[in-house]
Amino acid sequence: MSDLPPAGVPPAGVPPASVRAQLRSTRAGGWLWKTLVFVAGLFFIALGLVLVVLPGPLTIPPMLLGLYIWSTEFAWADRWRARMLAQGRIAWQAAQRRPVHTAAVTVGGIVLLIAAVIAARRYDVVDRLLGSFG
Repeated sequence: MSDLPPAGVPPAGVPPASVRAQLRSTRAGGWLWKTLVFVAGLFFIALGLVLVVLPGPLTIPPMLLGLYIWSTEFAWADRWRARMLAQGRIAWQAAQRRPVHTAAVTVGGIVLLIAAVIAARRYDVVDRLLGSFG
């Protein structure tokens, strides 16, 4: 008998391969991993774009997170992330120079967003728009 562990079981003291390494070990798994990374990053980028309607630096953190997720697999995203970090630092410094103004504009934007959502629900704006296309 051999002292080797059964197939698929790592030897004692050796950590099992990460999910990422296991998925990337096959062509289909590598494609699946890149797709999952892309979708996860896209979610946070889309969230950042949705938050563009709110004034202030609220849009930057989710976009940076999305770019960070993408940069783990895509070199082009790593370059974009570096540029976004620089822009985020500039925006944060500007917000820190005028904290009362930044807070007032951000709270005002949130109040306007809530008012728009309430008005859209109350007057069935979405249903009317969808009905006009059908």
